[in-house]
Formats: sequence, structure tokens, C-alpha cells
Amino acid sequence: MALGGSLAPELLAQNAERTNQKARIAFIGVGLRGRNHVQNTFDFPFAEITAICDIDPSAVAITQKMLRDAGKKEAAVYGKTPRDYENMLLRDDIDGVVIATPWEWHVPMAVATMKAGKYAGVEVSATVTLQESWDLVNTFEKTGSHCMILENVCYRRDVMAVLNMVRKNLFGELTHLQCGYQHDLRFVKFNDGKQPYGGGVEFGEKGFSEAKWRTQHSIDRNGDLYPTHGLGPVAEMININRGNQFLYLTSMASKGLGLHNYIVEKGGKDHPNAKVKFKLGDIVQTMIKCANGETILITHDTNSPRPYSLGFRVQGDQGLWMDDGNQIYVDKKSPHDRWEADKAYMDAYDHPFWQKDGALAAGAGHGGMDYFVLRDFLTAVQTKTAPPIDVYDAAAWSAISPISEMSIARGSEPVAIPDFTRGKWKTRKPVFGL
Repeated sequence: MALGGSLAPELLAQNAERTNQKARIAFIGVGLRGRNHVQNTFDFPFAEITAICDIDPSAVAITQKMLRDAGKKEAAVYGKTPRDYENMLLRDDIDGVVIATPWEWHVPMAVATMKAGKYAGVEVSATVTLQESWDLVNTFEKTGSHCMILENVCYRRDVMAVLNMVRKNLFGELTHLQCGYQHDLRFVKFNDGKQPYGGGVEFGEKGFSEAKWRTQHSIDRNGDLYPTHGLGPVAEMININRGNQFLYLTSMASKGLGLHNYIVEKGGKDHPNAKVKFKLGDIVQTMIKCANGETILITHDTNSPRPYSLGFRVQGDQGLWMDDGNQIYVDKKSPHDRWEADKAYMDAYDHPFWQKDGALAAGAGHGGMDYFVLRDFLTAVQTKTAPPIDVYDAAAWSAISPISEMSIARGSEPVAIPDFTRGKWKTRKPVFGL
């Protein structure tokens, strides 16, 4: 794909004119998350799965059965070695690749995909290190091959309704946003290997699924390890990379007790893993300052016993919404000094995507939002247009992880967030959800 293709007008994938061409899709990683995307791909007649790559034979076998059961042809298989995906990318019957692998593989696989002239759809977080964010951007700008971060929460129904409220100026000019990833994942980070999420305390080679690799990040790193589920949606509300920009952040971490306590509770104080030292603080909070004056507070909390929440708060000079409690307050409309339930507003501002295709999305994962994120990626591939969430978003949203680590390591010093657009944010226009 020529570089000139990346400089054409950015057309929204979801509004682009359909062609009769198939979107030929390959998958790198067909574990639990990858197979969810495989299943959702069946909802789009214009997409066909031509190849899959995974080093786990059982994952490949399950995926092939899914294809057969759906009346599809089995896919070509790769995965003899960890780098067999490079051989798969040589095929000429692949237009786009969905990457759902451990985090440290995301960038090598996405870069290889773009260099092969194919669209990359990469799971979250897209990058682990700051250099990897630049690697994605530099590869896109050199090759013109697009990369979309598959951030599904941007498409959550209430989130898109609030985006609609923001764009219709319900809250006035936005001043502050809060978000995060507050989700008890202790049962994911440890497993006995006997059954999915069986409540054991093993990880690494003895772990199951994500416990094989995800837990190690909590040993090695202290920062916001998973920012994009919260940050992506609020970044769209304030037009980051398209008229606005992250400037700098400062982060602070609490002490870390949760993972050690879980091991002692489930495996006993004499279990070998009870001696493991975890670097990650239980609660990591990051404050971002933006070019247009807004502040964003992100909270990472995955090692504590707690209910799930992304902790959204969207506040302007005329009102605010919070998803905890489904509360809204609009100046001069809401009863004075009292919260309202947000349902009436959610109905009134329901986003057109959900009004039109909510029934189609109902069977997809995560309450239907998986349908929309995959639809936009597949449609961009089919129509050869820029995806609505692009490589600059993948780079900037994911970079919060390593930069938050830097801030914590430096005593919570402010650390600059690079401008991955190299100044283009000043003239780029919002496209998501239009």
C-alpha cells in the first residue's frame, strides 16, 4: 500500500460506500479473546476468514470447529513456531489481520502486518513501551498501512449516548473527566490450570490463558497497566489527536497487597508464590493535562476485592454524568442540587449506531460493543478507508502505561506525553461515531 493512500481524506469506515469486495481476514491468536472476534466475524457476510495463527493446537482445533459449525471453510493454519505469523503474512489472500495475543507481541505483530501491506487490528493495550508507540506510528507513516486499536468500550451504548450529549453541548464546555479500569482480576492472574479461571494461584507456565503472561507484568511493573478501556472513550469526547492533545501526566501508586493476600488465602502462606514480590501498587491514579485545558483522572485497580466499574465521570461547566449509580446533573434542568437517574437522557440521546443496529449487536460480546468495534475494522478493510480509531490513538492511549511508570519511578514527577501526530492534531477533524 502506497504512502499516498494514508494521506487521502479520512473517510469514516462505517459510512464509506460498500464495495462487492470481500474483506479477507486472518487472526493471530485464537485463544479466548481471539475466538470471540472469530465468532463475531460470522455476523458480517462481506468478511471471510482465510488464515489463523496460534502456537496452541487446541485453540486452533476449536477455531476450525467453529468455522465448520458456521458452514465456513476451514482456515489455513500457522503456528509451528512463535514467529510463524511472518509466514502467514506472506499470503496474498489476506487484507486485514486481527491480533489478540499477549501484550508484548502486539507491536511486533502489528508492525509486521503493516509492512506486509495489510490492515492491523490490535487488541488493547496496543503497546507496552514508549518506543513501541513510536514504532506503530513510524511504520504507518512509512507504509501507509492502517492500524486500529480494537478499543471496544468506545462503542458501549451508554458511552456513545454520552458522546452524543457532549457533542450536543448538554454539559457545556468540558473541564474534567474521570475513567479507569476497576475490576477484580485476581482470579484471572492466578489459576490452577485445571479449568478456566478455576481459582488457583499458579501463573506463568503453570497458569491458564492470561495467567501464563499477564501476571508477570504485575511483578515487573508499577504503573497503569491497562488504561485504554477508560481513556479511549473520554479521549474521543474531548477530541484527542483531532483538535486536542495530551500534554503531560503525573501518577501515584498505593502499596500493593492484593495479589500476595490472594495467594495466601487460596494457596496458603507456604505456597511458593507467596514469596513472590509484586511491584504493582493496588491502586494507581494518573492525572493528565490536555492542550485545551481539560484534566483526566485515570484509576487502575485490578488486584482488590471490588465490584466492576470503569468509573466514568464527564463534567462540563453546565453539568456532569457519572456511570457509577447512573447519575446525571444538568444545570437549570435537573432539580437543584440533586442527581437524576440518567435513563431518560440515555433514551433521548441514544447514539444512531445503536438506534440502527442495536438488535444486530445484541448477540455480540460485552453487551454488543464488540459488534461495533469489529464492524468498523472490517468495513475499513473492505472499503480501504482509514479506521475511525487509528494508529495515533493506539500510540497515545497505550503510551499512558509506560509514561505512568516513569512518573511513579521519579516520585510522581510530571512527565511529558509525546505528540505522536507531530502537530497534525491541530488540523485533524473528529471522525469517531459520526
